[in-house]
Parts: sequence; structure tokens; C-alpha cells
Amino acid sequence: QVQLVESGGGLVQPGGSLRLSCAASGIIFSIHAMNWYRQAPGKQREWVAGITNDASTVYADSVKGRFTISRDNDKNTVYLQMNSLKPEDTAVYYCNAVRQSVYHWGQGTQVTVSS
Repeated sequence: QVQLVESGGGLVQPGGSLRLSCAASGIIFSIHAMNWYRQAPGKQREWVAGITNDASTVYADSVKGRFTISRDNDKNTVYLQMNSLKPEDTAVYYCNAVRQSVYHWGQGTQVTVSS
């Protein structure tokens, strides 16, 4: 059974930082590309960042320079370091694992940026 479990969300003030984690089980983590998505209230889910199995990274323009995605294959975990957070970053953040067009999703973790 595949499980992706996100953690690390919470309430943070504008300009603050959070680090999200996504722990995977039931898959061969090292051969999967991993992504972070987010969904704000009333909006469609949007892709935020991705990391390939060989650790190449890509980012949405809206987070480039502020967010960093990384992975630890020994811990079967992908991370999203979020700095300089803005109110518009408020959303539920989801991780997903993908290989050969097969996607697995986590349940999401809430990030709220507010003063």
C-alpha cells in the first residue's frame, strides 16, 4: 500500500519560513520523481516544485528563489523549504510521487501565512 504523509505545515507570519516533509512508503522511492502542489481556497491545484530521481529540480515562477525542494532517498522523504513566505502562499500543500504516468498523492498539509 502506497502512502505519502505530509507534515510541517502551520501558521506563519509574512516573511517567515516553514519546512514541509513528505514521507513515502510502499514505493521504491529512489526511482520516483517527486513534486509539491498546492491548492488555495476556491482555486485549482497548482504545481509548485519538482525533483527528479537524479535530484534535478524545477520550480514554478511564483516560488522561484524562495522555495527549495530536496530529497533524502535514505529516509524516503522529500522536503520543501519555504522562505520569505507571502499571504498568497496560503494553501493546502500536497506531495506526489510519479513514475511512468502513475501518480500517488498525499493527504496534504495546511500552510497559512498571516499576521
